[in-house]
Order: sequence, then structure tokens, then C-alpha cells
Amino acid sequence: MPTHTPLLDTVSSPADTRGLSIAELKQLAEEVRAETIDAVSVTGGHLGAGLGVVELTVALHHVYETPKDILIWDVGHQAYPHKILTGRRDRIKTLRQGGGLSGFTKRAESEFDPFGAAHAATSISAALGFCAARDAKGEDNAVVAVIGDGSLGAGMAYEAMNAATDATRQLTVILNDNDMSIAPPVGGMSAYLANLVSGGAYRKARKLGKTVVEKLPTPIRDAARKAEEYARGMVTGGTFFEELGFHYVGPIDGHDMDALVSVLKNAREFKEKPVLVHVVTQKGKGYAPAEGAADKLHAVAKFDVVTGQQQKAAAGPPSYTKVFAQELVKQAAKDDKIVAITAAMPSGTGLDIFEKAYPTRTFDVGIAEQHAVTFAAGLAADGMKPFAAIYSTFLQRGYDQVVHDVAIQRLPVRFAMDRAGLVGADGPTHAGSFDIGFMGALPGMVLMAAADELELARMVATAVEIDDRPSAFRYPRGEGVGVELPTGPADPLEIGKGRIVREGTSVAIVSFGTRLTESLKAADLLAARGLSATVCDARFAKPLDLDLLLRLAREHEAIVTVEEGAMGGFGAFVLQALAQHGALDRGLKIRTLGLPDVFQDQDKPDLMYAEAGLDAEGILRGALSALGMDNVSAAGRRA
Repeated sequence: MPTHTPLLDTVSSPADTRGLSIAELKQLAEEVRAETIDAVSVTGGHLGAGLGVVELTVALHHVYETPKDILIWDVGHQAYPHKILTGRRDRIKTLRQGGGLSGFTKRAESEFDPFGAAHAATSISAALGFCAARDAKGEDNAVVAVIGDGSLGAGMAYEAMNAATDATRQLTVILNDNDMSIAPPVGGMSAYLANLVSGGAYRKARKLGKTVVEKLPTPIRDAARKAEEYARGMVTGGTFFEELGFHYVGPIDGHDMDALVSVLKNAREFKEKPVLVHVVTQKGKGYAPAEGAADKLHAVAKFDVVTGQQQKAAAGPPSYTKVFAQELVKQAAKDDKIVAITAAMPSGTGLDIFEKAYPTRTFDVGIAEQHAVTFAAGLAADGMKPFAAIYSTFLQRGYDQVVHDVAIQRLPVRFAMDRAGLVGADGPTHAGSFDIGFMGALPGMVLMAAADELELARMVATAVEIDDRPSAFRYPRGEGVGVELPTGPADPLEIGKGRIVREGTSVAIVSFGTRLTESLKAADLLAARGLSATVCDARFAKPLDLDLLLRLAREHEAIVTVEEGAMGGFGAFVLQALAQHGALDRGLKIRTLGLPDVFQDQDKPDLMYAEAGLDAEGILRGALSALGMDNVSAAGRRA
């Protein structure tokens, strides 16, 4: 049985692909696909999206002279094959690990990553910036932006396409149309693209073209086949993109290497106006378990390559996401005004659970956080009780709408901020580091953070009851701590009231959120040193429990605040409140502990917390520092 020499072993950079034949490029694509599957089986991560663009990735690097030619991937979770081809194959099994490769494109990682990405719909805007810079410098390199059909539903993509012809005449946009982002796409653009691919004109053109081409001599047949792929846009139209000023080509088969190379070569030379190449791909292509999965194995844990079976974590407490969703279902059973909104993340936010129970009360608006927020505001303005379940990092994209459309109008939109705090392997682009500060800055906002599963359930119930102003509650990625939950709906909290979890005398540790468990461990470490600590669960960053804080200030030598958020958040609010009420004039010592003033790279969560000083040892150090005991023993201090 003949064997092929592994081409991938001869490719150390994209330049090594430029002399390869079409047959060799096809072989290389299969080897890259196998390498991607093998790597992700070891590291976990995003799989389906990368498998769908293997041929496209190989063709792009074959045709374009990267890194001189600029290649920008939207989101970046499909860029693992790109990393394999651009000198990072030897490190590909460090994906998403501490000290390893990022799961997304990253400028500091490689010259082949000219622009970092992890949030959707940025590629065309960034590409236009590169085009304008190139044109201003009188250079002639190509610029390519790859964007998925799911991202194309985001407003930012439209803004960029609207500006494209004014910004440059030399740009190629690759529309990677796999009819699926993380969840099935929604909205008019999805329907428009589906109609282009499935419409009669397209199917008739393909059938006629193939029938004619098969009867031609081989040299003419090959040329005609390439011409048919390039000219298909004349039959199918692409009117929407043409109206925006693009030269539309497609749709073409994104797994047909002959067609891809031919079309991309023509697109590279087209300089009259921006070109949009509509490439139809299959997410999960070439790996049966991915092709057969409902989500095409978009994101996976470590898995067995042969079976596709993912490693299951040991049974433990439910995730905070699941606790939120299940409590929302319970609350909705007794209040038919409750509705839920997600921005293309139904499973990630747990709203797939809510949707099963209440399909007509669930709204997936696609990758459109700005729209999601204002849509929720409209619902609230007409008497409904909307819960906008959006990852903290993605809510940043709709912040103007939170301010203008929700907070100023004092509309009771409820923001469920998932993935608040550090997110381990997903790294800084997905960390929910800033929501305490940016939500807490808004007049009238009620801002809560759950210390455990029961507290989260009670905060969902609390948000239901708040009908005169906006509210938000934050909770982290991952499992809870194992607190028992009620079988029925949870009871709401009293607005702006914290709770004392442990009484002490020397130092008060005031925790906001799920660092409460580590705060209690730190109190144990202090006790071992002869120091008595009060531990408080603040529950609310806004409004603060001022009475409780002033009591702690009177009765303790020092206060340490703890939060899984950037500086300028809960600790700052506490400092300001105590200062305004003269508590600092009596010599009270304070330390505010939070995330460091850096973007922490991906790593195991425990290591990230240790680095941030938010584990028990870090909180202990903060307490000892506040007490002036950085370098002396408790016994020496007492003496």
C-alpha cells in the first residue's frame, strides 16, 4: 500500500506552500486537519470551526504572501490550522495552557497574527485600518479579512462594509458561510445567505456548469471549471454586497482546493474595488464525530480521537450557569412577564434550558449585544421583565446602550453577567474583569455578586422583584461550591444588605462574590497566627451596606476588601463610602484586593488566582499587610 511523504513536515512557514501543486495542497490540508484534531484532543478548545476552514487556510497562505500580505481572522477560534502553518506547529499542543499558545490570534505571538481577535465582527474594520495605512504609505500589499456568517449579523460588520469603498479599493473579504456560528444563526442576513446557496439559480448554474464541463477535453475542462467558480456570482447575484460597493464572487465550495486557489488568485489581483468572496464551508468537516454533532464540536474538552468521546469531569456541584437558568425557569413559572434574551450564546448562558421550558419567551438576537440591550430596554418599557444573559466580556460591547437606553431611563432590565472574573484557558479576551466598575458607576443600578449557588438563586429572585430600576448580578464560570438549593423558587434578598459569615475582632475581610470561600480559608490561616477575623459577604456593590461597613470600621483595626474584578470596582466604592463618612479619620487601615493591573494570560484557574493574590494565601498577605505585619510574626506583634 503506497504511503505519502508527510508534506506538513516540510512546511515551516507559509512560503513553503507556494510551490505546491493542487494535489499537494489537498494532501497538506488533510494533514493539517489531522494535526488539528490530534492537538485539540490533548488540549481541549475550539474544534469545529477550525476543521471547517482547513482548505481555506491552506489556500490563503498558498496564494497570499503572508505576513507581507495581511491576513486577519475574525474571532480567531478557527485559527488553529493557521497557527500550525505559521511556525507554531511545535507548540500547538500548548494551546490554551499556561505559557502556551493563545486560543485566539495574538499579535505578541507571531508576525503572522497582525491583529488580535477573540470577539466577533472586528476583522473588516481592522482590515480597513491596514488598507488605509498601506495606501497612505504608497505600498501595494494585499489585505484579507475572514469573517463568518454569524459575525456578519453584527452591526460592526455592516459599519465596516458601508465604509469600505470610501476607505480603499484594494481589499478582499472572505465570507466563511457555514450556516452556523456557536448556535444556529438568526436573522435576515442568515436567510439571505441561505437563499443564495440553496436558490434555484445557484443550483441550476452548478448543474449546467458541471454537465458541460465534464464533456470537455481535460485542459479546457480544468480552465472552465475554474472560470465557472469565479463567475458564479453573475448568476446568483450577491446584490446586497454589490450595493455596498463590493465585487461579489460566489458562493464557492470552501472545500474545493482547485476552486479556492483559482478564485483567490483572481481576487488578489482585483484592485478596482473591494472584493467579497462567499465561501461555503462545513463546520467540523472531515471528522465524523464533529460532523454528526449538533454544535459541530464547536468547543470541546479533551477527547478520544477515534470515538470523539470527550473526557467528563468528575460529578460535582452544578455550574453557576445552570443554577441561574434553573432558577429563572422557576421564577418564570409564577411570573409570565419574565422573558430572556441571549446574544448568540443560548447554551453558554444556560438559556437553552429556559428556552425548552418557555420557547416563546426566549429571544436569541445573534451576535448583537448592542441590539440585545436596547431590545431588553424596549421590553422593560412596556411592562415586561427582561433578563439579558450576556457574558461580562461581551456586555462591554453594549455598554453605551446600558448607559443611554437602560440606566438614564431607569428601566428595569436585569443583566445576568456570566463568566464574571477570570476564565482560565480562554485568557484575557474573555475574562470578565471590568463589569463591577462599569456597572457600578451608573446611577440607580443595583449590582450584586453571588458568593455561592444559593446566593445566585436568591439574586435571580431579587432581580425579579426590582421593577423600578436596572439591576445586574455577576457569577463566574465553572461549578459552584456545593451549597444545597431549595426545590422551589428562592427567596429574594433585602436590597443593599450584606451578611456576616464569621465574627472576629482584629481584621474584617469583606468579600464581594465567589472569593468568599477563599476569604474563609484566609481567616483560618489568620486564626492559626492568633488573629481573629470577621468575614463578611457584601452581596451588593451598589447600594453598599453602609451601616455594616461603618460598624466593621468601628470594631476592627483593618478592613480588607476582596473581589474578582479590576481595580476601581468594589474596593474603590468601599473606600469612597468610608472616606465620605469619616471612617478613615480614625486611623482605619484598608487594603483592596482585586485583579492585578495587567491582562493575565491563560492558565489553570488556581494558578491565575494565586498570581492575582486572590487565593487564601494572597488574602492572608493582604490582611497581614493591613495590620502592619508583613515581616513580623503575630506573637511579635502582640508583644
